[in-house]
Amino acid sequence: MGLFEKKSIAALQADAESGALRRALGPVNLTTLGVGAIIGAGIFVLTGQAAAQYAGPAIVLSFVLAGIACAFAGLCYAELASMIPVAGSAYTYAYATMGEFIAWIIGWDLILEYSLGAATVAVGWSGYVTSFLADYGLHLPPHLAAAPGTAVAGGTALFNLPAALIVLAVSALLILGIQESARANATIVIIKVAVILLFIGFGASFVRAENLTPFIPQNAGEYGSFGFSGIVRAAGVIFFAYIGFDAVSTAAQEAKNPQRDMPIGILASLAVCTILYIVVSLVLTGIVPFGRLNVADPIAVGIDATGLSWLKPLVKLGAIAGLSSVILVMLLAQPRIFFAMSRDGLLPAWFGKVHPRFKTPHLTTAVTGILVAIAAGLFPIGVLGELVSIGTLLAFVIVCLGVLVLRKTSPELERPFRTPGMPWVPLLGAVACFYLMAGLPWVTWERLLIWLALGFVIYFVYGRVGAARARLRGALATTA
Repeated sequence: MGLFEKKSIAALQADAESGALRRALGPVNLTTLGVGAIIGAGIFVLTGQAAAQYAGPAIVLSFVLAGIACAFAGLCYAELASMIPVAGSAYTYAYATMGEFIAWIIGWDLILEYSLGAATVAVGWSGYVTSFLADYGLHLPPHLAAAPGTAVAGGTALFNLPAALIVLAVSALLILGIQESARANATIVIIKVAVILLFIGFGASFVRAENLTPFIPQNAGEYGSFGFSGIVRAAGVIFFAYIGFDAVSTAAQEAKNPQRDMPIGILASLAVCTILYIVVSLVLTGIVPFGRLNVADPIAVGIDATGLSWLKPLVKLGAIAGLSSVILVMLLAQPRIFFAMSRDGLLPAWFGKVHPRFKTPHLTTAVTGILVAIAAGLFPIGVLGELVSIGTLLAFVIVCLGVLVLRKTSPELERPFRTPGMPWVPLLGAVACFYLMAGLPWVTWERLLIWLALGFVIYFVYGRVGAARARLRGALATTA
C-alpha cells in the first residue's frame, strides 16, 4: 500500500461494468467527439496567431511535428483504452501502470488540461460571436467582451461575458445526457467541417507564392521567434488542439463496444484532423502574409483577402459552431475525470454522484461549468492556451510510458489493440511530447509547477487518506 499502490486491471474492468454511466456511444459518435474537440480553437484562432508570432508559413511544419507526436501517443492511447475501458483517460491508465501517486499527478494535470482548455476555447468563441454580431450592427459592450485589463474602446475590459455564458449553456446540455450531447456535437461537427472544406476549396485559388516565401522565416535572435525553434515553439503552443482524442478516451465507460470502438474513435479523429490542420494552415498563410494573422479571427481575415464576402458569414458561423463543440467535449471530459478520481477515494464521494434519471455526473458538471465560466471571463486566450498545451503534453508523456510499463509488468493481459513498433513507438511518443514541452516559455513551466505543488498539498492532506479508505472498503466488501 502507499504512494505507488496500483489498481489492478481486473478492478478497473469491474468498474467499467458497474453500469453507473449509460453505454450509448458507437464508433461514429466517438470519432465525431474527437473531431469535435480537435477542430476548434486550433484551426480557427491559434493557426493564425502561431504563424504570426512564431513560425510564419512554416506553421504547416509545426502541425506536422505536433501530428507526429500525437500519432505516437494516439497508438498508445488506443492500446490502453481497449484494455481499460473506464472513464478517466490517462488518469486511469496511470493508476494501472505506475500507481496512485502518479495517477494523482496526472489526474490533477487533467483538471488543468480540460478546465482551462474549455475556458481557452470559450474566449475564442466570444471573439467570433462578437465579430459576427458586429457585422450586422449588433455591438456588445466592449468592457463585457474581453478579459479584465484588455484595452477596449473607452478604457479597459472588465469581464468576458459571452465566454462565460457559452460555458454555462453547454454545461446545462451536458447534465441532460450523454446521448443528447453526442447528437448535438455530431450536428455541429458536420457544419464546421463543411465550412472548413469551403474555405480550402475556394481559398486555394487565391494562394500566392510570395506569401509563402521564405517558407521558414529567419530567426529573429531569440528562441521561438521564427526559424526552426519557432516551428517547435508553435507546435507546443497549438498542441492543446489535439486534446480531442484524449477526450474520446474519457468516454470509454459510455462506449457500446469499447474494445473495438475506442481505437477507431481515437485514431480516426486524429488522422482526419491532422490533415485538415495542415491544409488549412497552408492555404491561410498562402492567402495572407503571416504578419497580418495575429488576430482573434484569422480565417475571417483570410476570407476578406479573397474578396469572397459571401463566404465570410458562413466561416464565422462555422467557427462559432466549431468552437461550441470543442467546449462541449472538454466539459464532457472533465467531470468524468472527477468521477474516476472520486471512485478511487482521491476526491470526496459527491464528485462521483450520478443523476438517477439522466445518468450523468451532474454535480461535478455543474461545478466544473461554474468554475470554467469564471476562468473564461477573467483570463486572456494566450495565457490559457499555453497552460493547456503543457498539461496535454505531460499527460501524453505519461500515457506513452504507461504502455511500456504495462507490457513489462502484465504481458499476459488481453490487448484487443496492440501498439505497433514496440518499444520504439511509445519511447518516441514520450520523447517527442517532452521535446515540445521544453520549447514552451519558462513562465508556462512556472505556472504548471505551481499548479502541481497545490495538487501535492491536496493529495497528502486528503487524497492519500481517502484512497486508503476506499481500498479498505473494497477489501471488506470482497471478503463479505
